[in-house]
Amino acid sequence: MNEEAIKKTLVDNFFRYLAIPSQSKEGSNKIPSSEGQEKLARLLAKDLQKLGLVDIAINEYGVIQARLPKNSDYTQAIGWVCHLDTVDVGLSDEIHPKVIKNYQGGNITLNSEANIILNPEENPEILKYIGDDIIVSDGKSVLGADNKAAIANVITAISYLNVNKNIEHGDIYLAFVPDEEIGLRGSRKIDFNKFKADFAYTIDCCELGELVYETFNAASASISIEGVSAHPMSAKNVLVNPIMIANDFINLLNRAETPEHTEGKEGYIRVTDIESDVLTAKINLNIRDHSREKYDQKKSYLISAIDLLQKQNPKAKISIEIKDIYSNILDNVKDTNKVAIAKLFRTFNKLGIKPKIILMRGGTDGSYLSTRGILTPNYFTGAHNFHSNKEFLPIDSFYKSLLVTIDLMSND
Repeated sequence: MNEEAIKKTLVDNFFRYLAIPSQSKEGSNKIPSSEGQEKLARLLAKDLQKLGLVDIAINEYGVIQARLPKNSDYTQAIGWVCHLDTVDVGLSDEIHPKVIKNYQGGNITLNSEANIILNPEENPEILKYIGDDIIVSDGKSVLGADNKAAIANVITAISYLNVNKNIEHGDIYLAFVPDEEIGLRGSRKIDFNKFKADFAYTIDCCELGELVYETFNAASASISIEGVSAHPMSAKNVLVNPIMIANDFINLLNRAETPEHTEGKEGYIRVTDIESDVLTAKINLNIRDHSREKYDQKKSYLISAIDLLQKQNPKAKISIEIKDIYSNILDNVKDTNKVAIAKLFRTFNKLGIKPKIILMRGGTDGSYLSTRGILTPNYFTGAHNFHSNKEFLPIDSFYKSLLVTIDLMSND
């Protein structure tokens, strides 16, 4: 297969997977949270079977796992984890991609009827790709490179190894998981007895060269407030308004430590939503920090704030529940597993790709896998503007991401 043939296979696979709507649904208690993810998992099972993988199975949570057996004495086993869902940001679940051939600068009309334009004034980074072919959506949805570009990447890489059987490799473990976009739910449902990788990778960030092995520590918090209802005519020293207590709590937060006022390694506490009536109030929060110490301090502060409010409002019932979601990949790097990161740097250097180390203000499925003893750094898809209707994917960058995958799979 020459370069053009490989690119065509890569893009064709991407478009096949995009054709299956698979947004995850926030608020659903089911895993997977949408039928489209189950449908995509079944399609992948068929693809993997055709490619000769073994131990193919879809569990009750829609996680599909498989293994490509080693063809050499290479003892190192490597895994890849990709997520099945695309993000729901209020746009269409149906994705209609198209290729802009030989982009020569200027505006790209995504949708003429709705007058949706991708322009260099708002997205100057697109001018780096003059002369390249670029994949975009019709402007009514995200493109879905997050994370179907990764799925297409891994499947195409396995196809390449099948055609080029002279390439030696160890055992390669694959897991395609649902509901990453709503709290890394699917990665927790991997059968780790059947995912025996020494280390693994995700392909879940943006432009060419991006490399991630440091993420947030993340938790969610839920505060419940139960007041005392009373008619205003007899409310003095009786009524306890939960909405006012909720307001008092929010005023105890540091406005300088919110997403809109932080960057880089600065953490934050974010109020995501409030539900209230005359008797009850509920506040939901996100807690994020790269530093484990500062992360724990934020959780402790919230607990102390609730204790203070309870003392100030003895007739109310106030409680907080905090749940850890994922941790910083960097905290799980050890001498025994740092080869996963070193191998990425060697591959980038071999392919002439300049690494762009990103301190991710978020997390990946690898943030959870790393806590399970499987260090899982992350590298680029090649796309820009994730979670936007103006997301775009230069095909040359997409292809270079594939080359990284093939080289990582190969013995060196």
